[in-house]
Amino acid sequence: MVDIMDYRLMPFSTELAANIEILNTIYNGSVDIKSRTFPIAGKTEAFLLFIDGMVNETLIDLHILAPLLQTRTEASELDFAYIRSVVSTSQLSIATSFNELLQYISTGSAALLINHLPFGIAINLSGWKQRGIEEPAAESIIRGPREGFTETMSVNTSMLRRKIKDAALKLNSIQVGRYTKTEVVIAHIDGIANHSLVEEVRHRIEGIDIDGVLESGYIEALIEDHPYSPFPQVQVTERPDVVSASLLEGKIGIMVDGTPFCLIAPTTFMSMLQSPEDYYQRFMISTFIRWLRFLFLFISLLLPSLYVAVLTFHQEMVPTSLLLSIAKSREEIPFPALIEALLMEVSFEALREAGVRLPKQVGSAVSIVGALVIGQAATSAGLVSSPMVMVVAITGIASFLLPQYSAGIAIRVLRFPIMFLAGMFGLLGLMLGVIAIIIHLCSIRSLGVPYLQPLAPMKWSEMLDTLMRAPIWKNRKRPSFTGRKNEIRQSPYNRPEQEEGEASP
Repeated sequence: MVDIMDYRLMPFSTELAANIEILNTIYNGSVDIKSRTFPIAGKTEAFLLFIDGMVNETLIDLHILAPLLQTRTEASELDFAYIRSVVSTSQLSIATSFNELLQYISTGSAALLINHLPFGIAINLSGWKQRGIEEPAAESIIRGPREGFTETMSVNTSMLRRKIKDAALKLNSIQVGRYTKTEVVIAHIDGIANHSLVEEVRHRIEGIDIDGVLESGYIEALIEDHPYSPFPQVQVTERPDVVSASLLEGKIGIMVDGTPFCLIAPTTFMSMLQSPEDYYQRFMISTFIRWLRFLFLFISLLLPSLYVAVLTFHQEMVPTSLLLSIAKSREEIPFPALIEALLMEVSFEALREAGVRLPKQVGSAVSIVGALVIGQAATSAGLVSSPMVMVVAITGIASFLLPQYSAGIAIRVLRFPIMFLAGMFGLLGLMLGVIAIIIHLCSIRSLGVPYLQPLAPMKWSEMLDTLMRAPIWKNRKRPSFTGRKNEIRQSPYNRPEQEEGEASP
C-alpha cells in the first residue's frame, strides 16, 4: 500500500486520469474539496479542484471556466503561456510536483490540470471570510492610529507597507509546521537592520521542526534565548505603528499568519514600559507618565511584601499612631500577615482572570462587583483587615499601568515568591528577592542583546528615551543595541526655533 506522503512526492503524469486518481486518493473523504472535469476546445479534458470556502467561486466561473470553455484553439497549442493569455487573472503559477500543488491549494488557489501537460497550474483566487480591521483591545490609546493587525497575512503586510512606503522594507516568508505549513514573515528595513541580526532570526525560525504553528506564541517560545525566564524576551503587539517604529530603530518584526499578534525582536525591559502614545503627545507629559509607570512598577512588585515584612518583623519602622490603627484593625484577624496577604492576592488574581474569561457583557461586572463584595465580606467576617484590602487594591491598580501585558504577568508572578521571602526573613528577604531579580535581568539577553540595556551596560546617550521621553528632535541616533549601521535618523536642524525678528504670538 502506497502512503499518501509518497503520492505527494510524485511528479505529474501526462495522463490526466492518473493525476486525477492521485488527487482523489490524497483528498479521499474530504467533504470540502470541490472538483469539476470539463473540455477545452471540445477535445482536451481539463480538471479543476479547489477547497470550498477558501476560493471565490464567482471568480472561478468568471475568470477560469468561462474563458476556457469558450476557447477554440488546437490541442497542440495548449501550454502554460496560452492558459495565461486566456485566464483573466494575473496570479498563475506552475507546480511541478503534487506536494507543490497541494501547498497552493491549501492557501486558497484553484488547481487546474490539463491532459498531456506534465504539470499543474495554480490560480490564486482566494476569497475566504476574514475579520475587518479594528482597534486593538489590549493596546488602546487616546491619541494615535486606531487600526490593528488582523488574522490575514496579506492585510497585515499591506498595513505595514502603508506605514513604510519604501522599497527598503523587506518581507521574507518562511513556512513553519509539518501539517499547518504556517506562513511566517520576517520584516526588516534593509540598510537599517543589522544583517547578522536578520540572519540570526531567520536561522532560528528555519530551525523549528514542529507539527504545527497556530499562533505567534509558538514562534516566541521556540526562538527566545532564555525559555525558563518569567520575563518576555520578545515584544508582542497588535499595532502596525509600533512595528513600524521598531523597524525604523533596526529591530526585526515577525508576523505569523492566522494571528493579529506580531513579534518584535530584540527587545529590552525598558521597551516593555513604553507606550506608543508616549511619542504622540508632548514630551513633558510623556516623561511624567513614564516616571509614574516606574513608580507603580515597584508598587506592583513590592507593596504587599513590604507590608508583610514590616508588620511581621519591623513594627518599629511604623509611626505609632499608624501602628495602633493597624493593630486595632488586626486584633480579631486569625491569620498572620503573610497568610492574609496570600489569601487576598490569590482571590484578586482569580477574580481578574475570571473577568477576562467570562463573556464581555458580564466579565467586567463580575470582576468589579466580586472584588467589592468579597473584600467587604472578608473584612466583616474578620478574615482580613481593612489595610490589607487597601494594599491589595492599590497593588492591583498598579499592575494595570504596565503597557505590555506579558511584562505585567511576569511582575504579578514574581510578587508571590518575594512575599514568601518577606514573610520569612523580613526586609532582608525582600531585598534578597529584589537583588535576585536584578541579577537575573542582567544575565538574560534578547537575541544576544542585553535585556537591561541601556542601564546595564550603561549607555548615557540613550537615556533620553529611557528614563524620560526627550523631544523628538533630540533623538538623532538609533539605539545602539541593533548595531551601528545607519545610526543617524534625522537632521540636527529639526529643532523648532523662532527666527530672528519674528514677532512673538
